[in-house]
Amino acid sequence: MPDLPSPIVEIEDPALVQAGVRIWLKRDDLIHPHISGNKWRKLKYNIAKAKEKGNTTLLTFGGAYSNHLAATAAAGLEYGFKTIGIVRGERPPVLNPTLRFLLDCGMQLHFVSRKDYREKSPEHWLEVLALDRATTCVLPEGGSNCLALKGCAELPGEVEQQLGFLPDVFFAACGTGATLAGIAAGLKGRSRAMGVSVLKGDFHRKDVSALLRHCDESAVNWEVLTDYHFGGYARFDDRLISFINAFRARHRIRLDPIYTGKLLFAVFDQVRSGAFPEGTDILVLHSGGLQGIAGFNERFGDLIAE
Repeated sequence: MPDLPSPIVEIEDPALVQAGVRIWLKRDDLIHPHISGNKWRKLKYNIAKAKEKGNTTLLTFGGAYSNHLAATAAAGLEYGFKTIGIVRGERPPVLNPTLRFLLDCGMQLHFVSRKDYREKSPEHWLEVLALDRATTCVLPEGGSNCLALKGCAELPGEVEQQLGFLPDVFFAACGTGATLAGIAAGLKGRSRAMGVSVLKGDFHRKDVSALLRHCDESAVNWEVLTDYHFGGYARFDDRLISFINAFRARHRIRLDPIYTGKLLFAVFDQVRSGAFPEGTDILVLHSGGLQGIAGFNERFGDLIAE
């Protein structure tokens, strides 16, 4: 079972001392060996609802290295669901560590063209796979829906109870934007919520606003930083790799190059640039995603220290 509340540790670093700022790292990567980080928070109420409705199958979507697919496959195995993953792109000749993990968990994989993945609706895949709508729970890519937002909205209260105060700023990596939306909704404007986009483009502000509206939630005092994507999703350079490995060596905490590495790089860069006044307390969500490191290293060489 997932272990909550996840611990919070203070990051001690000369750059933070110089700026007079404190960073608290919420270790959601420690929630569960395989259903960790924001993925559990996003799946939590979806799984509960699926159980309540008598669903027996979880159908969901993602790329070949997807943290969401990995978490869903593990959750299905643990909670007794059949799992089916629609995977973006053709089946590779050799399966990467993430895909092998999905199969080990019993997930049924269907590789589809990028065009079909982009254009076909969930209803299409229910029909093609002859799935019973009454017993199938459809989870969107990234698991991002109103129940996911509800799970993430619990995080500020959990943090406040653990620390005895509410940090001034909450930071989270942005893929679909649901985690940021949930945190912002949970904060209700009492603190500032900041997302770091790991994708190229300025669409997250619109996506987060749309999700909040769709879920009948209101949130203020939030923003998205869009200059730390390092070229786009899963793109990187030597600066990012050096930062991740140095952070591991100094703090003995692993970061992944897709989400949390870019997140912490952005936070430290913002601190060094004087974005936060002296005395600011910053909460950073470690959203897991460490399962992807093995596949990253297999693809690009052993760049990330494991």
